[in-house]
Amino acid sequence: MLKHNVLLITLIVFLASSCQNRPKASTDEKTKSEISFASTVHDFGTIPYDSDGRCYFEFTNTSDEPLVVNVVRTTCGCTRPEWPEEPVAPGDTGKIGITYNTKLPGNFQKSITVYSNASDSPVKLMIKGKVETEKKQENTN
Repeated sequence: MLKHNVLLITLIVFLASSCQNRPKASTDEKTKSEISFASTVHDFGTIPYDSDGRCYFEFTNTSDEPLVVNVVRTTCGCTRPEWPEEPVAPGDTGKIGITYNTKLPGNFQKSITVYSNASDSPVKLMIKGKVETEKKQENTN
């Protein structure tokens, strides 16, 4: 009987707390920026060992507010990001630069996460491709 009473009281408390009116978002909250990427995936294809593993993701601030890219995170240390330090004005474009370490042969697929003051933050980007194996120099003696 005691177990039933505890269960009943717990159920009543849960229902009472879930039925409370939650405050609505105020209509005068600051409008967020919007970020629009031309592409969210870059495919390097097959690239030579120890080559330039750099690419850029171009974006546009499609809002009426300045866009601030706060931080860009990668899934591993083999990928290095760069991003604009200054706010991107409404209607202007910017670039997120990504450099992959091409001294790592084989297939790769890496995620990049862009955090900003945009309403759809964070945004996921991806790079993929294959780095050829290192070619050994032949001894010509």
